[in-house]
Amino acid sequence: MRVLVTRPEPDAEATLERLAALDIAAEIAPVMTRQTLSARLPPPEGFAALALTSTNAIRALEDLGALGALLAKPVFAVGDRTAHEARQAGFDTVTAADGTLESLTTAIALARLSGPVLYPAGSHLSGDLAHALAPHGLLVATVPVYEMVAETQFPQTVASALAGGQFGAVLLYSRRTAEIFCDLVKDILPPEERRKLPVLCLSENVAKPLLEAHFSRVLLADHPSEEAMMTLALAFAREQTGS
Repeated sequence: MRVLVTRPEPDAEATLERLAALDIAAEIAPVMTRQTLSARLPPPEGFAALALTSTNAIRALEDLGALGALLAKPVFAVGDRTAHEARQAGFDTVTAADGTLESLTTAIALARLSGPVLYPAGSHLSGDLAHALAPHGLLVATVPVYEMVAETQFPQTVASALAGGQFGAVLLYSRRTAEIFCDLVKDILPPEERRKLPVLCLSENVAKPLLEAHFSRVLLADHPSEEAMMTLALAFAREQTGS
């Protein structure tokens, strides 16, 4: 069985390596590419903590030369992967939420911070952290520091493989990735073929655009994490191969 990995680099390569360790063949075709924006961040002294919902924010801060001035700030990361990358980048105090915006909101609210939160984010947001924390009396300064630019088409080899039913499944990690994937395959896969193609999703939120686009073999990870996605991929591969 060969699966298609759609997430952006460098995360796609990391997923490819993890799949290979599970003896699952895979191919990478990112549907988005990160571009760092010319952002002007406010002085870090005015903030009690940093909120991170993506490893891409850490990479963008490094591109902007803004990472060093922020390393002393406590970080609240949306999940374990982002928390790990934050520690690798040099942040000392990192709290990992449970992989969702709701859990991140709860973690920040329970910390009883003495000042506002700086939220370096992408230009496309799937949730509003500032709105979520407002009832807790916390101000959030959301600063777009990167943009995920959608691809306009798949490489011809990938498009042909999709049309020919050569992928046993597709891995999707974000709602926007799922939306772009649906747009890219609308002229490649008719509805009857979409119903046959298994799609492995990080969460229900990721799955919604796929269901609306007539994908019916939608499988969800038990938890919004890379570990849960690998568990799902392995269980699915074993089911397909009978091993």
